[in-house]
Amino acid sequence: MTVKYVVFDWAGTLTPWHTVDLPGIWRAAAEALDGVAADEVEGVADRLFAAERELMARCRDTQCSATLGEVFELAGVVAGRRALAAYRQAWEAHTLLDPDGAEMLVGLRERGYGIGVLSNTLWPADWHEEIFDRDGVLSLLDAAVYSSEVAWTKPHPEIFAAVVEQLGADSPADCVFVGDRLFEDVHGAREAGMRTILVPHSAIPAEELGARGGEPDAVVASLKDIPAVVDEWNGTARVS
Repeated sequence: MTVKYVVFDWAGTLTPWHTVDLPGIWRAAAEALDGVAADEVEGVADRLFAAERELMARCRDTQCSATLGEVFELAGVVAGRRALAAYRQAWEAHTLLDPDGAEMLVGLRERGYGIGVLSNTLWPADWHEEIFDRDGVLSLLDAAVYSSEVAWTKPHPEIFAAVVEQLGADSPADCVFVGDRLFEDVHGAREAGMRTILVPHSAIPAEELGARGGEPDAVVASLKDIPAVVDEWNGTARVS
């Protein structure tokens, strides 16, 4: 089957894996919450961190999506503008595009492949669009589906069907999915009828591993290797 579209996971794939001080990020948000006294910050931050972990576990175990707003609601606080700004700022350094990302995406576009993004995320779509725009690749994306905007998370088949529909693909078999996780990305995409490429860059914590793994169709050491893999599958390999 000819590959016409390449769909990417975001965190850990287009954006490299980082070890993140999540309690510290929630502490920054708690410090900026209106009405939270200095001696209440640690307790509020702990509640926010626990709420995030609970919702992410739900997403992983049931493929039922969640949002950042639900984190604050579950923690019993109101997400004000200052707190959201502090949260985003604390994440900023961990959202940068992989150094090989832009060149790779341009290479796919020059070859005529459609490009999509499919991400499990609590963040709203406009945050991701701003990140891609900052890194100069937003115009290269033909479709983007974020779990925060739909009812499901990967590996649920419906979220893969959503990106196939948004791309305008005739079939999931027209698509290859690129990700860093064997459960959400490889298992999910294969069950949905896509080929898969694993980019094993992420030191995934044991508690975040899914119920089962998957066998990728290809494994690459770098994002820059992806166009050549897709070309080879299509019998259009380029000669250097």
